[in-house]
Amino acid sequence: MTVESSAPAAGSLAALESLLPPPPLPLGSYVATTQVGNLIYTSGVLPMRDGKVAYTGALGVWDTTVEMGQEAAKLSIVNALSLIRHALGGDLSRINRIVKLTGFVSSAPGFYDQPAVINGASNFLLEHFGEAGRHVRSAVGVASLPANASVEIELIVELK
Repeated sequence: MTVESSAPAAGSLAALESLLPPPPLPLGSYVATTQVGNLIYTSGVLPMRDGKVAYTGALGVWDTTVEMGQEAAKLSIVNALSLIRHALGGDLSRINRIVKLTGFVSSAPGFYDQPAVINGASNFLLEHFGEAGRHVRSAVGVASLPANASVEIELIVELK
């Protein structure tokens, strides 16, 4: 079944553009994005701010909360969209829809709220892309992530 989508509203796209930082640099020997046909895939994107991981450690320990994880997921998706904007030469209006989001959550044993954490990214996409932001998703708990990040996001978008 194909889902029809509409482009993001001009106002929400302008608001989104103003939120995006410069794209983060890869932390290893890989490219940050790749395009195959009319799809753009991102590598895993961490909650980076000013060149440093802003949210670290496993969720589910005494000093971490689901809300902190949601902020990490939101920052990760902002960085992913920044990478996509860079890949598109600065033109996010070429995005037709968000296809898939995969979220990895560094989780302490017994922490089972990974879907709630990744809602931070999903809700951000819905806020800025409307129906075009609806996507399929996986939310996976892992023992650790690169640079001790709390969250890592991968994104697939369809272009017009």
